[in-house]
Amino acid sequence: MTGYPTDRHGLIYRSTALDAGFTDTEITRAVTRGDIVRVARGAFAPPGDRTPEQIHRLAAIATSELAGGSVVVSHQSAATVHGLEMLQPSLRRVHLTTGSPAGAHRTTTRHEHVGVLADDEISIVDGIVITTLERTAVDVACTTTMGFAGALAVFDSALRLGADRAEMQEMVQTTRRGVGRARRALRYADGKAENPGESWSRAQMIEAGLSSPRLQHQFRDVQGNEIARTDFDWSGLLVGEFDGMTKYQKHLRPGETPFDAMRREKQREDALRRTGVMVIRWTWKDLQDGRVVPMIREWLARLGLTAA
Repeated sequence: MTGYPTDRHGLIYRSTALDAGFTDTEITRAVTRGDIVRVARGAFAPPGDRTPEQIHRLAAIATSELAGGSVVVSHQSAATVHGLEMLQPSLRRVHLTTGSPAGAHRTTTRHEHVGVLADDEISIVDGIVITTLERTAVDVACTTTMGFAGALAVFDSALRLGADRAEMQEMVQTTRRGVGRARRALRYADGKAENPGESWSRAQMIEAGLSSPRLQHQFRDVQGNEIARTDFDWSGLLVGEFDGMTKYQKHLRPGETPFDAMRREKQREDALRRTGVMVIRWTWKDLQDGRVVPMIREWLARLGLTAA
């Protein structure tokens, strides 16, 4: 694919392509061949290995640009622009807030939410008018289909990115739908949780009434040498680790493969066990199938730790 004009975000717009001498037929053929990828009506991007969140981010930016900045990108769409991590978000539609108390509208590609936004709830990121980080997190927490876990995940992520907890607490003191769940999740939110899988793990522990674990503790051997920083631990005797492939990919060292990172993780786990710490692990599938809480409860009981 060559010659198509792109903007600062790497987007190709039908209007600018036509101005550059391309025809609709050429654009359609380019999409069919995979030379360009349609991300929104009238907007395309060069092909590439993108996550669903990255593709949706481009769609949200394109929608805003095509509207001339007259709409405010919000909810899950604003989250992708801010870089907020969400738990299994629905990214089928670009979400916008109308600034009006009435007139919500939904199509197959757009979801326009009603609501008046205060000036301090709107920001500009990469030239796009979107809801602030705090307002975005609250909107997602109130509307997520993943319930308490989804709300906790987005608040954990917001705090990791530096969101103001006090501002979010003020925002959830309303009567909007889903705000009770959001209020409860914000109470438990902790920026030390490093990804949505860890947030979902903690949500299941909270809802089951398990003893609260310590997050991201640095373990050392008797000589004081660093051994490992763990996802969860109880009294320094039981360690819980959430395993996701993104975890290994995110922390790759130069020249490493995911397999190398997994082997390093195994060595780290062996070092913990040599100090008398029990290590248990779980995956996305374990969370989906409800196996995590029974496993933790069993080991808390075996080790004589408190299990509510």
